[in-house]
Amino acid sequence: MKITQVRNATLLLEVGGIRILVDPMLGARGSQPGFASERRNPLVDLVVPLADLLAPDIVVVTHTHSDHWDAAAAALLPREVPVLVQHAEDAAVIGDAGFTQVIVLDEQTTLGGVTFTRTGGQHGSDATLAAAPRLGEVMGVVIAHSAEPTLYVAGDTVYHPAVEAALAAHRPDVVVLNTGEAVLPGLDPILMGAEDVVRVHGLAPDARIVAVHMEALDHCTVTRADVLATAEAQGITAAVHVPQDGQTLTF
Repeated sequence: MKITQVRNATLLLEVGGIRILVDPMLGARGSQPGFASERRNPLVDLVVPLADLLAPDIVVVTHTHSDHWDAAAAALLPREVPVLVQHAEDAAVIGDAGFTQVIVLDEQTTLGGVTFTRTGGQHGSDATLAAAPRLGEVMGVVIAHSAEPTLYVAGDTVYHPAVEAALAAHRPDVVVLNTGEAVLPGLDPILMGAEDVVRVHGLAPDARIVAVHMEALDHCTVTRADVLATAEAQGITAAVHVPQDGQTLTF
């Protein structure tokens, strides 16, 4: 299994010979407004050549916020690629852009020998969601293949019982966490942060943790250095990977 950190939450996976693009934000640096400031997102350029991202076998969109499915992805990806989404509302967004194979992941789905299982999550505390219902629903996904490690991509969630349930049910070998601890003005964090890496490690001590969704958006407050420092302080650096954009990890 290969995991390439593209930018933010965008990943390019190679699982059982299948190329899976997760949460594609493909637009140029500064191509969309900031979430919490005058700075424009994304804050950094793509370092993976765009051409390398435009021929996936499968696309997974955990939710349709613009840092996970942007106008560039909608314009550039092939219309016939299967796109896995969480619910009918997101399916309509992507279908309206002309994509012809949009699949709602409401049950375990196998494509090309790779099995996808939806997991739960929550994009902020109860109080934050009550104050900002626009945050909406999110999903994670477990990706499994008979000849590969089991991968759990938690998605845009805070630490939540749904994460604990996914770890217990699927016992993943590799866990991808969005750890930028994004904050919208006046609200609690809407993503996990560095300390949550330690909490997940405590529940899945044999899993390798990959921390992403940092340093690309104006409202993310936790950096790669923060996660590495926390992992070192807790003595878990061997289990925690914090890839740079463009870096590929092999498991």
